[in-house]
Amino acid sequence: MEIKNIGIAGNQGTDVRSDCYVTFEHKEAGGIKINLTSKVDAMYRESNLELCSKILDFFEIKNAELTIEDKGAIDCVIAARIEAAIKKVIKTEKEYLTELIDENKYSTTKEQFRFSRLYLPGNTPKLALNAGIHYPNGIILDLEDAVSPDKKFEARFLVRNMLRTINFYGAERMVRINQIPMGLEDLKYIVSHNVNLILIPKCESADQIMQVETEIAKFQKFNNNPIYFMPIIESALGVENAFEIAMSSPNVVSLAIGLEDYTADMGVRRTNEGNESFYARTRLVNACKAAKIQPIDSVFSDISDMEALATNVKTSKSLGFEGMGCIHPRQIKVIHDNFAPETDEIEKAKKIVNAFYIAQEKGLGVVSLGSKMIDAPVVKRAEKVIKLAVNLNLIPQNWREEFNGVSN
Repeated sequence: MEIKNIGIAGNQGTDVRSDCYVTFEHKEAGGIKINLTSKVDAMYRESNLELCSKILDFFEIKNAELTIEDKGAIDCVIAARIEAAIKKVIKTEKEYLTELIDENKYSTTKEQFRFSRLYLPGNTPKLALNAGIHYPNGIILDLEDAVSPDKKFEARFLVRNMLRTINFYGAERMVRINQIPMGLEDLKYIVSHNVNLILIPKCESADQIMQVETEIAKFQKFNNNPIYFMPIIESALGVENAFEIAMSSPNVVSLAIGLEDYTADMGVRRTNEGNESFYARTRLVNACKAAKIQPIDSVFSDISDMEALATNVKTSKSLGFEGMGCIHPRQIKVIHDNFAPETDEIEKAKKIVNAFYIAQEKGLGVVSLGSKMIDAPVVKRAEKVIKLAVNLNLIPQNWREEFNGVSN
């Protein structure tokens, strides 16, 4: 075994919660010594000590001093921190895997709604523990910009364990990996561990998608669940190659645009009005529609201005976007409400779809509503509005019965 010195993982400080700080020192002799200080000693000291011993036994460590400053971390967090600290000292391919809970054993679909996706720093467990109760469409465990370079190694173990053990209440489980090629190393920590979708940041070419697919194939042999891709377009070159990226793989279900990096690349200041990114956003939407995938807008960074967020979402929707990122749970409802179809939009869609059904029932080859002929793309768009309205509980599943047979 390759022995270095001391391994450290985790976070410490007065504002740290649901986390721990671990120091692991491998020794030549002396047996095992575990030093544990915890804010929850009264209830969990014995079980935490048992977990520490179990992990040390798993990695066949006979002589070491393990010191843990616990701030209320759950088992999967403690395990991730200890494993990361050990692997900074000892080279081993063994993985101490926490429970894969039944509540998270679900797949997602290519077409499902992705109105909201909540970004969570991949090395800050306190934000992930209850993120699912806010019911975003997706939860992003972020290994890229939200994690400092010196913490990226240990964050991988934490994200892996959270994917396996934390209940996300039906949200699509997403991970934003690091920029290629560094992000390829992230994949072995997430592909076999319950991830639904991978965000590929700063994507500029179809080749980067191919690299991700090739790497995933190494770890997905026994995993039948689909893993989808959401490349993030964040540069002028990425915008120009948007259609090529959108068509690069059947696993690409959407493209997102990252406007902070895009405006920096363009050398302009980002504004709430978004005039400086209008071309990039419309170019991305057009590429997605042509490729029949979802265009996803950038995050709105002012978490205090809900009115401005609502305006931004309405503009986003009018451009053809089908979702956006969020950086605070309070943004989720505003995003959902404003991406949702409005009442007049729903009523019009109901009339169109109802007319289509009646024409089918009568064996008619054409569909009409009043004096207007309705073609297939219009019907398809109306059906999408209806599906969305049902999904958001804006109308009941049996809406057509309640529609009382209204037709053309």
